[in-house]
Amino acid sequence: MSRVGKQPIPIPDGVTVTVGADAVEVQGPKGTLRQPVPPGVRFELADGKLTALPVRENDRSLAKFHGLARSLAANAVHGVSQGFTKELDIVGIGYRAEVSGPEVVLSLGYSHPVKFPIPTGIDITVDKQNHITVAGIDRQRVGQVAADLRALRKPDPYKQKGIRYTGEVLKKKVGKTGA
Repeated sequence: MSRVGKQPIPIPDGVTVTVGADAVEVQGPKGTLRQPVPPGVRFELADGKLTALPVRENDRSLAKFHGLARSLAANAVHGVSQGFTKELDIVGIGYRAEVSGPEVVLSLGYSHPVKFPIPTGIDITVDKQNHITVAGIDRQRVGQVAADLRALRKPDPYKQKGIRYTGEVLKKKVGKTGA
């Protein structure tokens, strides 16, 4: 049995959880998420806590989904109550971003501005033209959108320019030495 899977998920006030045979639906002040349940795992709701239980105790082929299912359900509960954010920094002279309508327009040193469409369910804000905040209720989507933004101009190991996560530590490589 998984150590992560054994831990119950506390349900905060204002959040309602509906347990189905194939999915867990979570509604909260920020929205609604429907999380599919992997095979071999079932959920029980009792005393304001959601618990993930394996269908068969000693089946090792299904036990691998126990901790996964609990983590996904916990992320859904946290997402609809508080939400998730990822922050990115744009580093480089002339590099900047701005939100214009349904897209983010980035100047990243290319010959043209890069237009990134904002997906539904995700909020993107830009502070001081070089700090991007990606927010939403689905942890996986927030992380994927942040990774897609970072992939537009990955940090350069030599000049340290590009888009990076806030707090990300980069190893700087030394360039060529002069003759």
